[in-house]
Amino acid sequence: MTVKPQWLRVKAPQWERVGNVKEILRDLSLNTVCEEASCPNIGECFSAGTATFLIMGPACTRACPYCDIDFEKKPQALDPTEPERLAQAVQRLKLNHVVITSVNRDDLPDGGASQFVECIQAVRSTMPDTTIEVLIPDLCGNWQALEIILAAKPDVLNHNTETVKRLYRKVRPQGKYDRTLELLQRSREIAPAVYTKSGIMVGLGETDAEIREAMQDLRAVGCDILTVGQYLQPTQKHLNVESFVPPEQFDAWREFGESLGFLQVVASPLTRSSYHAEQVRELMKLYPR
Repeated sequence: MTVKPQWLRVKAPQWERVGNVKEILRDLSLNTVCEEASCPNIGECFSAGTATFLIMGPACTRACPYCDIDFEKKPQALDPTEPERLAQAVQRLKLNHVVITSVNRDDLPDGGASQFVECIQAVRSTMPDTTIEVLIPDLCGNWQALEIILAAKPDVLNHNTETVKRLYRKVRPQGKYDRTLELLQRSREIAPAVYTKSGIMVGLGETDAEIREAMQDLRAVGCDILTVGQYLQPTQKHLNVESFVPPEQFDAWREFGESLGFLQVVASPLTRSSYHAEQVRELMKLYPR
């Protein structure tokens, strides 16, 4: 793997706080994408008492070559106690904003939509003032399943684009660029009060023009919030990093995104889809629906 540049180095976390979060997660038998996907911001987020919960996992039914989540294990049956355990974690961590994501569960008829709903409802019941963001898979284009999730009224519906159209077959071999755009467009049409969000990784061989085209495509389907971050190779088995993009390029993409009309563009080398996701609470005050 290529040596990381200076701007990708992260501060040492406050391990006492990190340990506290991990203790709660282990006590409640919960998974986080922070750990399963080897996120570089795990120290900062855990130190701040935040986490992105990974439900229905940790085994995924897809094998995307950029992702460090396990796909070799057999997916397990859904655990009916998971939503309540997740809600307890949100309460114990005193979260103002929670992100709930999942592995792909293409083995389930609804892609896991019902479990998302149960988790949303459990958090609403336990922590009614906590805003909820769901980061969902593409559900194999099952739009009835999407409607089920949106009917539970999450505050934010997030679905990552991940890469530009030309690289989709390489990066997301079981995904479809147009299906991602359609999911976001349908979300806006079905539930206009729900904020939509997506994220893009860079450094996989895309061009500046292709990134800008993807940003334009996302705005065309009404996407409100965009994250842009540097792809980092988890292991030697994963896709190589083709380039490390300097911070000033992220600044240029942020400015371009703002000119397109995104309500918020978070772009930096260490940005991930759920990084500083709690900032959406302020966004909702500025642009109420």
